[in-house]
Amino acid sequence: MNAFEIIKTVRLTEKGTRQGEKYNQYTVVADPRANKTQIRQAVQELFKVKVTRVNTLNVRGKARRKRTAQAGVTNAWKKAIVTLKDGDKISLT
Repeated sequence: MNAFEIIKTVRLTEKGTRQGEKYNQYTVVADPRANKTQIRQAVQELFKVKVTRVNTLNVRGKARRKRTAQAGVTNAWKKAIVTLKDGDKISLT
């Protein structure tokens, strides 16, 4: 897998913005098959920063209902919280 397949997108949320300002951490959506080492290398390659730590968790899909009797399910995905070296930043705008 290349870096663009491993890192799908960066999540922009209120909690993630506070983490970025206070702890220099960013939340990315990663491929479920990727491990921490692959995620670290992909972030360093794509954003040209130094990663100090990667925490991952698998997020389950939620049951959703849209005007039908049958409930659908959103997709499961992998969340990676990436901590950067002091002084490094990812520009999200």
